[in-house]
Amino acid sequence: MSEIYIKWMDRLYLLAMTVAGLGLLVMTIVIPIGIFSRYVLNRGESWPEPIAIICMVTFTFIGAAVSYRAGAHIAVNMLTDRLPAALQVLCARVVDLLMLLISLLMCWYSYWLCVELWEQPVAEFPILTSGQSYLPLPIGSAILILFVIERLLFGSQENRPVVLIGSHG
Repeated sequence: MSEIYIKWMDRLYLLAMTVAGLGLLVMTIVIPIGIFSRYVLNRGESWPEPIAIICMVTFTFIGAAVSYRAGAHIAVNMLTDRLPAALQVLCARVVDLLMLLISLLMCWYSYWLCVELWEQPVAEFPILTSGQSYLPLPIGSAILILFVIERLLFGSQENRPVVLIGSHG
């Protein structure tokens, strides 16, 4: 069972990393287009800013889950590095449980945010509703929940070959 779960998390990890990377790429393309349009063509387009914001939200929340699984998230270990090994393990478990709690709350509230705003159009980009633009929040937190569960059940996965893609080691 553990191998099946971890295998699916590897696939989810690659998908999430791809989505987060595409969000970052699209944002870095769209922002200069908006700047060029405004200051060179003297015509301010309305669509680059909402697209850039959606891309930023996407790579932030989806990328946070990817970063968590890779063990690349920000952590202050000054205190825990000085604790005995047993207490280090205990602290790591407490952090993972708190991460699970925060992720569950974030998933719950962001889901209801999307539901409440689902019909409200984005003025600058009318083919998209506000609820749709916030979808990366519950999706990213749901992915994070799956990665936290994986860490709690099977330990850190930061040394798996799929996670080490592109790292210098």
